[in-house]
Amino acid sequence: MPTLEVYSAQREQVGEINLSETVFGAEVKTHLLHEVVVWQLACRRQGTAKVKTRGEVRGGSKKPWRQKGTGRARSGSRRSPLWRGGGVIFGPQPRDYSYTVPKKVRKAALRMALSDKLNEHKILVLRGFDLDEIKTRNFLRVLDRFAVKKTLVITGAADENLEKSARNVPGVKVLRSEGLNVYDILRYDNLILLEGAVGNIEESLA
Repeated sequence: MPTLEVYSAQREQVGEINLSETVFGAEVKTHLLHEVVVWQLACRRQGTAKVKTRGEVRGGSKKPWRQKGTGRARSGSRRSPLWRGGGVIFGPQPRDYSYTVPKKVRKAALRMALSDKLNEHKILVLRGFDLDEIKTRNFLRVLDRFAVKKTLVITGAADENLEKSARNVPGVKVLRSEGLNVYDILRYDNLILLEGAVGNIEESLA
């Protein structure tokens, strides 16, 4: 059973925590992580690219010139895709890029991502940030004590002081435990878990 030290915001060890072998000791399969990350990014795509077809562009439907006798190619509409300013053939239209991935696969990938971070010694457990007010400077002081930069912080419950103190810091993201996902775990170099979030994560992934 993996064990990690629990630190205070002043970088003093205040205890230890036993982590679930099922959640933090899973075998890492990179192809499964890739599959879930691609799914997440596909679900985030807006799919709002849009061009106008010949039925939507500006212009009348009057025949530009008579069919025969002018010496020019026959033409039936100024909105033809062959004309400048005409419609677009087979252009992008609004669409939904999302698809489904089995819940078991998503949970397995999440366990693998957490296990990978633990194997790389990139997980830090904090009892709390001890922020009495919304102050970015105080939040950065805690990160400087632990010498971490690109960091994902996971909380067990809503913490307005922490969330608002960190929202303008580049390379830092604060998520509640229910929003934990594979893409963000892999995207950030370090993972800070508040002590209260560990139980929530293990309960949902066990």
